Amino acid sequence: MTFKRPIIAITGSAGKTTTKEMLAAILQRKWKVFKSYQNGNNLWYTKQYKKQINSLHEAIVLEYGLKRAGDIKRLCQLLKPNIGMITNVGRAHIGNFNGRIKGIASAKSELIQNMPAEGTLYINKDDVHSKLLTYGGFKGKILSIGIKNKADYQATRVQYTRAGMRFQLRLNGKLQSFAIPVPGLYNVYNAIFAVAAAHRLGFTANQIQSGLMQFEKPYARLTQHRLSNGCLLINDSFNTKPELHAAVDVLHHSGKNRKIAVLGSIADMGKQRRAMHRATGRWLARQNLNYLYTFGPHARNIGLGAIDAGFSSAKVCNVTSMRKLKIKLMSELKPDSAILFKGATGGKVVLMHLVEDILRERG
Repeated sequence: MTFKRPIIAITGSAGKTTTKEMLAAILQRKWKVFKSYQNGNNLWYTKQYKKQINSLHEAIVLEYGLKRAGDIKRLCQLLKPNIGMITNVGRAHIGNFNGRIKGIASAKSELIQNMPAEGTLYINKDDVHSKLLTYGGFKGKILSIGIKNKADYQATRVQYTRAGMRFQLRLNGKLQSFAIPVPGLYNVYNAIFAVAAAHRLGFTANQIQSGLMQFEKPYARLTQHRLSNGCLLINDSFNTKPELHAAVDVLHHSGKNRKIAVLGSIADMGKQRRAMHRATGRWLARQNLNYLYTFGPHARNIGLGAIDAGFSSAKVCNVTSMRKLKIKLMSELKPDSAILFKGATGGKVVLMHLVEDILRERG
């Protein structure tokens, strides 16, 4: 039987880079693998990848980014995947789709519609908006992953550990335990995608576990730093997505009594920008935070939304300069505190630099 080289494309509103790194690390246990560079997932990067891939590469693992309709179709035309993954369908860049989540789902469905008939697709059974994906004439195999809902690869006994997460999956009828060195339920979903694809490609549970423990962790995505006094910094400053559930979940499982969020503005929201920021604030008001800092003019509406929902105005602070934000946060670096930094375009770089400054001075 002729070996057909896996060309794997991963898209989704969140989780692309981490899933790609996890899967590539597993496949590298026995194959020479070409993978996307960091989060380089647009047309320019993919053109470079096409030039760099050669016959020695036994597997190709790429992430396909999406800002507008047609983006994923063009990427597939450059490098046609025979294995596809859609991690989730979220509100990132919803301003480019007239505020319609269906528009985002339709654009992500371009991956499905541009795969060969013998291809394999992996979808998230727990992601509510993935139900909006359209399959067209796709005749390939569709496999599901999940935790809450019944799926082909369904994780059980999911739990936080001091080192990250632990969960179990049934492979070939046998329950297998896996661990990942990163926190968050969100990262378990990423890992299930990687495990499922690797298992279908013939990798053993031991090879899969080895890869998961050694994958290259993307920078500033739910990265935890403990200061010398015990204060915990959760650096999600790279992430520009409007959904905060994953990051706040990690904050709540930090083991710290005082929980503080530092948030930048949410990008690409279009006409929904003000309403989306306000809704985010209202949601945060119910998350048992001790303090909320926002950075930037649009992020101010996050704080106002929280106050509208009953969060104390004395516990909300909007800051417009990095210097002022740093001064205020230095007083929050207490042993019983966990501080989440969540970035967005415009504030992302500022928050990245801020975390780095704090680590240099107080780490």
